[in-house]
Amino acid sequence: MNKDQVEGLFEKVKGKVKEATGVILDDKDMEIKGNVQKNIGKVQSDFGDFKEDIKKDIDNI
Repeated sequence: MNKDQVEGLFEKVKGKVKEATGVILDDKDMEIKGNVQKNIGKVQSDFGDFKEDIKKDIDNI
């Protein structure tokens, strides 16, 4: 795993927790911020996956 994959996964988890906390506390603002954070983490993790795929392709040449 590369840095982007790890950090992205961590952000997704933090976002999910924040989103769930917002639902439990009926705090729409916190719920929305958690959802945004979760999606940012997903994008970062996907970018890390893309980098790994490129690296593997280069190594196979």
